[in-house]
Amino acid sequence: MIVVGAGPAGSTAAFRLATEGARVVVLDRQRFPRDKPCGGGVTVRGARLLPFSIDPVVERVVDRINVTMGHHGPRRDVTAGSPLVYMTQRRRLDHFLIDQAIAAGVDFRDSTRVRAIDIHPGGVRVRTDHGTITAAVLVGADGANGVTRAALGAPEPSYAVALEGNLPRGASGFDDRDYETAALLEFATVPGGYGWIFPKADHTNFGVGGWLSEGPRLRAHLDELCAAHGVTLGDLEHLRGHRLPIRRAGTPIAIPRAVLVGDAAGLVDPFSGDGMYEAFLSSKIAAETITDLLAGEVRDLSGYPERLGAALEPHMAGAWVAKLMIERSPAVMMGILHVPGMTRVVAERMGRVDSDHGPFTRRVARVVGRRARRALGAHAA
Repeated sequence: MIVVGAGPAGSTAAFRLATEGARVVVLDRQRFPRDKPCGGGVTVRGARLLPFSIDPVVERVVDRINVTMGHHGPRRDVTAGSPLVYMTQRRRLDHFLIDQAIAAGVDFRDSTRVRAIDIHPGGVRVRTDHGTITAAVLVGADGANGVTRAALGAPEPSYAVALEGNLPRGASGFDDRDYETAALLEFATVPGGYGWIFPKADHTNFGVGGWLSEGPRLRAHLDELCAAHGVTLGDLEHLRGHRLPIRRAGTPIAIPRAVLVGDAAGLVDPFSGDGMYEAFLSSKIAAETITDLLAGEVRDLSGYPERLGAALEPHMAGAWVAKLMIERSPAVMMGILHVPGMTRVVAERMGRVDSDHGPFTRRVARVVGRRARRALGAHAA
């Protein structure tokens, strides 16, 4: 078994397969530990999909999300009286996840670049800068710009973009006491997205994200977010931008001997930009499908998209509808949040794993999601 990419999706897929007795090699072109641009939040429902706890790398536990419309507009707090998001950093999280896989018996080879992939009916052959490896199955987990997506013939996904930086704790007179256990989401400020403030152990993460076309204006959006909270863009450290892949309808994510998971499959929530839940869910379903193949219960991996769709399509449809509402009618969205009990419903939704939807629910979800994307226009194509 070869897994290309040691991010959250690749490492957890490798862990699950190794614990089922498979021989697994994980390849990553970077040297670990390594950092990666990301807000670093793992929702409770994402964490619930993991076969082990991530407590050792959790820096803050968020139990309240402050939602605002505009920098100084109406505000509503989403709470549930329990954790909503676990805040970490990708350098720490990804290293921890691959360590769990190694402990389960995975052969991890970092600083190993994949040069070519040959997928044939009997398995796969992967040529790296350190030699060639053969296996029965390939898991592509190397992101939207990786080599596995191209090897499966999947077209480039559509994208959103984000820009973020870190404010050291106590810097610039910023009162971070309000963000010990709370996160901020500011909507109606960046077309196609929002601004955020996320608490970490020794810093506070400021970021903005939106449509791909907002790329040239992200710096100005981030500057406005900072100014609204009493800091300057120059106060931020480690400023960096990144793209968020969003799967195009009908994009192939499986062939008989290979599957794509996480960002490589374009599985990013179009509303929140979160990819952790999708990474953990897709890696779980991929591992289950591969285990069935190795046990002789299925002939190939062609059933993976159907299994993934049963778990993910209604979630994605809801995200597209929410995105349409926040883009077209942010005041209506805020009004909905002010309906008694609604914030608790939202909070509970953030913690619930729904992974087995019937055919009728999926058909409705596909129609609703498709219409929401069309209504959003070319940005969401």
